[in-house]
Amino acid sequence: MKATCHCGAVVLEVTLTDGLATAGRCDCSFCRRRAAPAVTAPKNGVTILKGADKLTTYQWGTKTAKHHFCSICGIYMYHNRRSDPNEIGVNMGTLDGVNPAEYEPIAWTDGINHPSDR
Repeated sequence: MKATCHCGAVVLEVTLTDGLATAGRCDCSFCRRRAAPAVTAPKNGVTILKGADKLTTYQWGTKTAKHHFCSICGIYMYHNRRSDPNEIGVNMGTLDGVNPAEYEPIAWTDGINHPSDR
């Protein structure tokens, strides 16, 4: 699948683990503020086709998760997961031809009580 930011500066090629069936949201302090559902790709399932120099990364806390955004339009593109370093969460809304609203209700996971925080 192809994923693009709003302005088109960043373009990804994405191979999903189980299609859109993995869609979910997290309620950790960061994810609940952006509320974008993510779908799962394997660690090597995201290829940057355009705009690697336009991506910016945000980290906090344990600095395990790395959230990647377009530095021009601000769209969250994907993140390296803290829960499983072999997975990447891809913003479902960036996938061409996919409208997350058509897949509601999308489940929320408990990121507030993350196992890595214990």
